[in-house]
Amino acid sequence: MTHTIPPAAAPSVGQRPTVREAVLQLLRHHGMTTLFGNPGSTELPMFRDFPEDFRYILGLQESVVVGMADGYAQATRNAAVVNLHSAAGVGNAMGTIFTAFKNQTPLILTAGQQARSILPFDPFLYSAQATELAKPYVKWSCEPARAEDVPLAMARAYHVAMTPPCGPVLVSIPADDWDRETDWVEPREVSTRLAPEPRLLEAVGRELAASRSPAFVVGGGVERDGAWDAVIALAEQHRARVWTAPMCPRNGFPEGHPLFGGFLPAMRDKIVARLTGHDFVLVLGAPAFSYHVEGEGPHVPPGTRLAQIVDDPQQAAWAPVGTAVVASVDLAAQALLAYAPQCAREHPAPRAAVAPAQAGVPMSTAFALQTLDAVRAADTIVVEEAPGARGIMQQYLRFETSESFYTMASGGLGHGMPAAVGVALARPGRRVISLVGDGSAMYSPQAIWTAHHLQLPITFVILNNRRYAALQDFAPVFGFAPGEKPAGTDLPDLDFVALAQGMGCAGVRVAEADELAAALRRALESEGPVLIELMVD
Repeated sequence: MTHTIPPAAAPSVGQRPTVREAVLQLLRHHGMTTLFGNPGSTELPMFRDFPEDFRYILGLQESVVVGMADGYAQATRNAAVVNLHSAAGVGNAMGTIFTAFKNQTPLILTAGQQARSILPFDPFLYSAQATELAKPYVKWSCEPARAEDVPLAMARAYHVAMTPPCGPVLVSIPADDWDRETDWVEPREVSTRLAPEPRLLEAVGRELAASRSPAFVVGGGVERDGAWDAVIALAEQHRARVWTAPMCPRNGFPEGHPLFGGFLPAMRDKIVARLTGHDFVLVLGAPAFSYHVEGEGPHVPPGTRLAQIVDDPQQAAWAPVGTAVVASVDLAAQALLAYAPQCAREHPAPRAAVAPAQAGVPMSTAFALQTLDAVRAADTIVVEEAPGARGIMQQYLRFETSESFYTMASGGLGHGMPAAVGVALARPGRRVISLVGDGSAMYSPQAIWTAHHLQLPITFVILNNRRYAALQDFAPVFGFAPGEKPAGTDLPDLDFVALAQGMGCAGVRVAEADELAAALRRALESEGPVLIELMVD
């Protein structure tokens, strides 16, 4: 993704810029004029004479800042710039850097470093091994050997971040580099699309056309590559059952479509059970497969053939079975559409309808999500981090359109609320729902302050069940007796309304089912952010 430099911003011929001027001009060219940060002393020189065509999005903690940039970069499909504070700031941000890496989100992380002249004396707030600190969860990291090389390092960082598989990169910049003279960086275009190898893709196309009962497994790569329409067309052409991959961070297929089969769990034997009866499985934009617990037996049903199309060569390399094609999903799907005419297979049976949820006393999570689904507008975007309720959400909160659902691929908490801020910034005019569990909400509540400060149209929906539900529900898998609670998994006495109000944001608590629909409508229709705390079972 490239952007033309506005004529008024173009550098003068022969003028030697400072590092600051050259870097800002490079960011303009690539359309990265929104910067996310929580500033520290070693970063202050970057922001002297901050240009009017840039905006700085302040987050109140470094992990929150990275989460906001993650949501923004995903929603714009362009790298976002994050400014972190030396070693301490990078350390604080590591949880959401890990999530950005797993989400394959292109981020340029700039980390402040102490002035070069005092680095030999182990100064206060310096980073001893700046390029190593964020590894292995950055694709590339660099502290330029000379101040003059900072703009070139930033140019390289952008292209590395945007090259599949996308991901975060880090550039450590000493505080006294910004005022040094350097040269303008000549903007370049670098291909970020991976064309499939024709021979392998033809083999996949032949197997797909010849299969008796094909199934697709779609992952986050479908949305990242803009392949939504092509994948729908390909599934309809082959009348293939479509499943969502385990731990999928995006929606890759309309969930009300007659071909949609549901969601694969992150357990080997249960994946095999869901795919039994299909003689060919095509995985699009996802690992094959993500597991959460140890499993036994085959990875696919006996006799079933598997092919995978993914833009990450590492995922292609470790897949235990099948043929892997390293390619951008949209290019591969469009090519596969030409390999076979409309098939004559029978349509698979439609997915079984879910029984309506009952309110319950206390209010059930299923009823709360069913009601939210009924009252939200069709163009609402949901950013979710409620792992204990995800299985229920997948039954009662359906996503029918592209770019309408985001979550994290890492399993690490703290991404959801900040990512909702980033998505809202990237999609002005769209209502964003941040659907968060009570445990998750305590990792990054600072995002509420930024949402209020910027008056973003975000509704924070907190599912308060007073426990780490995912851990308690998962405990039997690890040998806990039925009903036995792991230590440290109860969360009594949290007051999210008071927390929101303490940051200036309106908040309301709902405990009665008959009050829920009206309260949700008011929250969703508000101009600015509102937090609504739902007391659920």
